[in-house]
Amino acid sequence: MGSCILHMIRLIRLGNPNDFSKQSGNIGKATAYSFTKAMSPAKKESAYLHLPTYTAGIFYHLGTFLSIFLFFIFLFDIEFNKVFNTILIGFLLISGISGLGILIKRMIKKELLDLSNPDDFISNILVTIFQFATALLLYNHNYISIYAIAATILLLYLPMGKLKHTVYFFAARYHLGFFYGWRRIWPPINFRN
Repeated sequence: MGSCILHMIRLIRLGNPNDFSKQSGNIGKATAYSFTKAMSPAKKESAYLHLPTYTAGIFYHLGTFLSIFLFFIFLFDIEFNKVFNTILIGFLLISGISGLGILIKRMIKKELLDLSNPDDFISNILVTIFQFATALLLYNHNYISIYAIAATILLLYLPMGKLKHTVYFFAARYHLGFFYGWRRIWPPINFRN
């Protein structure tokens, strides 16, 4: 975790990219577009051609963010009422199953398997286990040891593999917005106000 924080500090210290062309667009609007409409399935061929996988990926990533958020909630020993707990457990089960579905698709589709490396599988398995362990802990606090093991392994692996994109994702989307906004390519004309 500390390594990811160091990566984030390094990215912030590097600042904006140096662009020697004359600025002609709005970086702020382009960055907003980069984090919103540019990520919609309608704008991404890899998404609109594979909507079930895209949807599973959305659930999976939301479940990951929720699990990380709950990790910090658990540190402060905050508990939720039974109804809210049940909703959280249900969502984490859906997101974990989505992660399993993505993993199975990667394993059985030859074109995905050919593009995959061990880190793709390890990252998916660790995050999926972490989501299920989070749901298990919400269900019953007696499973704290299982949760602690899953969280520890995930946090140790986080800075070494592709999971560090949790840091680089935000920087990459910002840089895309900066680059295309500077040149007045993003947002598209029909998105500008």
